[in-house]
Amino acid sequence: MFSLLRNYPQIQATIASSTVIKCGGVNHQISKPITHTKRAMSLRQDVLAPGRHSTKQTFSSKAQQNYFGTRIREISTLERHNGRALMSEEEMSNFMAVYPDILNELTEIAERYKSEEAAAWFRKSLEYNLSLTNNKNGLITVLTYKSLANNEELNAENLKLARILGWCFEMMICFILITDDIVDRSTTRRGQICWHHLDGVGLSAINDALLIENGLYELLHKHFRHLDCYVDLLELFQQNIFKCICGQTLDILLTRRNVSTFNMNTYKSLVLNKTSCHFFYLPIFLGLHLAGVRDPEVFKESEAIIYDLGNYFQAQNDFLDVFGNPEITGKIGSDIQSNKCSWLAVKCMEHASEEQKAVMAECYGQNDPEKVARVLQVYQELNMPSLYAKYEEEKYNRILRNIQQTSDAAPKDVLLEVLNQIYVREIK
Repeated sequence: MFSLLRNYPQIQATIASSTVIKCGGVNHQISKPITHTKRAMSLRQDVLAPGRHSTKQTFSSKAQQNYFGTRIREISTLERHNGRALMSEEEMSNFMAVYPDILNELTEIAERYKSEEAAAWFRKSLEYNLSLTNNKNGLITVLTYKSLANNEELNAENLKLARILGWCFEMMICFILITDDIVDRSTTRRGQICWHHLDGVGLSAINDALLIENGLYELLHKHFRHLDCYVDLLELFQQNIFKCICGQTLDILLTRRNVSTFNMNTYKSLVLNKTSCHFFYLPIFLGLHLAGVRDPEVFKESEAIIYDLGNYFQAQNDFLDVFGNPEITGKIGSDIQSNKCSWLAVKCMEHASEEQKAVMAECYGQNDPEKVARVLQVYQELNMPSLYAKYEEEKYNRILRNIQQTSDAAPKDVLLEVLNQIYVREIK
């Protein structure tokens, strides 16, 4: 895609102002004022696909670096009082240490129903599909719990419960992505072949998704039914799964409409249900309930920021679907061919001339390389990468300000960590 981007001007911009935020009585430096080349792709320079959708000349690595600039904006993730980053290797190692127990427990539960063969298949589907995540989504639940639980409650037993709850969340993401890949006819997910495309799987993946969904409730029943928050946890999963599926349904229905009908209100409704509720709302709210938080203001403050995080994340995801390098993103983009109501499509229609709108109406949603190329040409004419870079700058700084303004009772350190992880494309 560099061939489509090489004429864009370099824009000097200061992304974030120097800010100090106080969490838990400790001051933390958020980021330094950095003037840098405003990157058309705005993420790591290597995420952008060289020559994507084009057979024309591409830039050399050195030319790419000179044009886009290296990612020099320093995002200093908030650290805990002992100086360790929240999503540290130690935290991830402790989270992953519970993974074998999760597999063994679920296999044993399935074996109770006198079907060792089905239990073995269940384990196989879990091992494959849970490997398609970097597990940082589930770790958000653990970090939220640790951020707000009383010190005397941070014992080995309770920390293991928090990690099990995080794995329940990972299982929810897992079964939703299995069905999403089937509906979207995707071929790869995070660099691997989609489960339903493997030999011997096919549409039986639908049954596997149902097994994984119900498996998480088995874990909840086994480990959390003795806690006061058990009903809250159950309701959080049930309500957010329903909202997410409503979002997926809207996503499907919108692919049957012409791009000329897409607008930002529809897009925000889609993102609210499809992305915000399960990627960010659910893992943070699970941690809040497990930590015993009852103050409605904490939930209200967190919710407002979470929805902004969801919008930022989805816009980034939509941008990378077209401009990302599959070798880095792990997925071959198909939003144009699939007629998706994406951030790029909506913003394009907002800025397009009547002639450009006519091209979009004719070509968007068509699985024809020539028509896809015409859509990409419109994106080029409208400087969509530069438009996204401006959006990201404004969105990042707005969310950062909102986090700074939350009360100390809110999990602001976790919210900041999530924001920074999205920025460097580590939540995906």
